[in-house]
Amino acid sequence: MQSLIAPRLLLREWEEKDAGFLLDMYSRPEVKRHLVADSQVLRDEAEALAMLERWRARQDEAHGVWAVQDRATGHLVGTALLLRMMLSGSSAVADETEIGWHLHPDAWGRGYATEAAVAVLAYAARSSLTGVYAVTGPDDSAARAVCRRLGMRHLGTTDRYYDQTCELYTTLRE
Repeated sequence: MQSLIAPRLLLREWEEKDAGFLLDMYSRPEVKRHLVADSQVLRDEAEALAMLERWRARQDEAHGVWAVQDRATGHLVGTALLLRMMLSGSSAVADETEIGWHLHPDAWGRGYATEAAVAVLAYAARSSLTGVYAVTGPDDSAARAVCRRLGMRHLGTTDRYYDQTCELYTTLRE
C-alpha cells in the first residue's frame, strides 16, 4: 500500500507494533460513538490486531486503511480509510467506496481529519475512483463539517450501509 504525504501528516500502512495505539484509540467510548461501522470498543491488543487483519482483507490496489502520523512529532494521531462500503442486512460489500477518518481525542480540533482526507481523496482520484462517499452518524457535527470542508455534497439520510441510519455525502456532482 502506498504511503501518502500531507503538509503535516504521513499516512502509512498500519503495523503490528501500532496495536497499542489502536487499542488506546478504539477502546474509548468517545471515539467509538462517532463511528458508523464496527462500533464495538476494543478490549485488548489481540482485538486490535484482529482489526488490522480485517482491514487488510478489505484492501486492494485502490482501497486501503492508513495510520495517520504527525510528521513533526512522529506520533500516531488516527486512521484514514478508503474502503468499499458494507451493505446493511448482509456481509456483502457495496460497489461504493467510502472515505473515513478516525482520530484519537488528543488530536481532535487540529484540522488533521480534513488534511488526511484531502490526501486520501487525491489518492482516490489517482486510482481512478469516480466517486467517493462518506457516512456520518446523524449527530456527528464534526464529521459533517469535515465533509463540507472537503466539498462533499449531502445526499440525505440512508440505512443502506452498516445496519445503521447515517448521513450520506459524496464527491460526485450532479
